[in-house]
Amino acid sequence: MKELIGTGVALITPFTKDLQVDVDGLKRVVDFNITNGIDYLVVLGTTAESATLTDNEKALVVKTIQEANAGRVPLVLGIGGNNTQAIIDELQSKDLSAFAAILSVSPMYNKPTQEGICQHFAAIAKASPKPIILYNVPGRTASNMLPETVIRLAKDFENIVGIKEAAGDMVQAMRLLRDCPSDFLVISGDDMVTLPMVLAGGAGVISVIGEGFPAEFSKMVRLGRERKVDEAYKIHNSLMPAIDFIFAEGNPAGIKAVFKKLGICGDTVRLPLVGVTDSLRNKIDAFVDQMY
Repeated sequence: MKELIGTGVALITPFTKDLQVDVDGLKRVVDFNITNGIDYLVVLGTTAESATLTDNEKALVVKTIQEANAGRVPLVLGIGGNNTQAIIDELQSKDLSAFAAILSVSPMYNKPTQEGICQHFAAIAKASPKPIILYNVPGRTASNMLPETVIRLAKDFENIVGIKEAAGDMVQAMRLLRDCPSDFLVISGDDMVTLPMVLAGGAGVISVIGEGFPAEFSKMVRLGRERKVDEAYKIHNSLMPAIDFIFAEGNPAGIKAVFKKLGICGDTVRLPLVGVTDSLRNKIDAFVDQMY
């Protein structure tokens, strides 16, 4: 899965002020990221506000991104949840031919045991026609997928090819890097620790901040992979304030504020999310002005 090494971005879903999918805005977001050097796009992840989209809207988002991408970079599709059979049904009914892999989040709310998590992904792996990237994000799921569970899945299923690791725990990441098969992709899902994870041997990132600053963030990841540490950390340090800003009042409200300032799309989010406060918007706007 060399095509998924480097910088992937978890695409937002832009909305118009009347809460419809902003197709033109989404096309501009895709083009902005591709022309500024990202390596692949993640479609219908958490950052896309997928939980608030209807099936018809999800189909529209997929169609729009495929058309805007026009085969330029690989695509990864988010298919996950806390109903194992529903995920299997979706995998078996959807046309996945345009996608290099699927990204599947660890079950949320149910709080399964490690054995339950393992059996969940084992069932998905047996049903999936595409390679699978696991997604561990305890801050959202209230359940941490432990390294031993990931290692077991990586060794038992050839089509489980990587993990988006978003626990923000470098010790956990280092255990994955040490003990998973050598061709297993350990991908950062936490923008603030992306560079140290890459320098420790990680495959790259699926990023939120990289979506708003694709040239800078993808360059940082490339420099990290080339072991140009001082140059990479210079970019990392310059982006640290923005990483804090975009998550301060929830994702994707923060990154949408970046896109509004850039003039690429609006910053409307759907309830239960709300837009950023004026004080945070002022900080984001000032940072964007400084960068561009």
